[in-house]
Amino acid sequence: MHDADSHSAPAKKEAKGSTAPSGRTPPVARTLEGSIGFIGLGHMGSAMAANLAAGGRAVIGYLRQPERNAELQALGIKPTNELTDLFDCDIVITMLPDDAAAHEIVFGGSSPERAGLAPGLKPGALHLSMSTISPAMSSSIAAEHARRGQNYVAAPVFGNPDAAKARELFIIAAGQSDQVDRCRPIFDLVGQRTFVIGSDPAGANLVKLAGNAMTATSLEVLGEPLALLRKRGVEPEKFIDIMTSTMFDSRVHKIYGAKMVQARYTPGFAFPLALKDVRLALAEAEAAGVPMPSVDVVHDRLITGVARGHAGLDWSALALIAAEEAGLESDSLKSGA
Repeated sequence: MHDADSHSAPAKKEAKGSTAPSGRTPPVARTLEGSIGFIGLGHMGSAMAANLAAGGRAVIGYLRQPERNAELQALGIKPTNELTDLFDCDIVITMLPDDAAAHEIVFGGSSPERAGLAPGLKPGALHLSMSTISPAMSSSIAAEHARRGQNYVAAPVFGNPDAAKARELFIIAAGQSDQVDRCRPIFDLVGQRTFVIGSDPAGANLVKLAGNAMTATSLEVLGEPLALLRKRGVEPEKFIDIMTSTMFDSRVHKIYGAKMVQARYTPGFAFPLALKDVRLALAEAEAAGVPMPSVDVVHDRLITGVARGHAGLDWSALALIAAEEAGLESDSLKSGA
């Protein structure tokens, strides 16, 4: 969930130290020397970088918008508008939206002044990619870093910006075991649990895409019966309470069910990002010869949402698409209608 994706969970035991932006005390980090570079300072990335800084790490954040420099400084992050300022870092984290952004950052742009991360990092440096990108792009990046004597770990996360602020992300990590261990102090400061799935970084990206596809289908399946209940005059809150108290007591159903009955579709994991992940999951399925008919349906529903002008809404607005197709008026989609 992303990119999206999983959500707040019971608080972890707190340790002594400085106070994080979420108000919780960050855990004591394992030994980690030197500055950490951070690229991709959107809602998720900013929260993660702020928690690293609150945990005592020196963080240099790369921004293309100088007007955001003061914002980063307030979070304890040293801002820079030059990617080259990150080249001396031992570890650089990326939290980028898609393959195109990841390719440009790692390999560089077409002009000489747009240097890439791989040509600029020193040998032995580590690129920790926490982005939701395709397995193929992850493999391409890994190969480029290996060619230059650098290291690479893929560690996409399940969690939304609120979970990121609260250090409650779930991290899916893959890479050489010594390099994954090198990342442990970072994982300790930004997440609540890390799952290590192997030495091939692309595997972590595949797990993330499969997880997001599974979440998307869950949201579609949840939104359709809500449309039925609303149309027949049954309160959707009662349905969500019953189902999440009995057969479907998962985080997805509880958190997104609440968003659906309250028609609370912003902010969140916007339709275009969800569509990107579903499209990547389907591409992997096609390459492997694995039919995924339910995910095909969600893919089309997300396209419908974008076409209807809902691109800025959270993917829980799949319930809105179901309601619209059932002929429900927009003023009947609020809680209690």
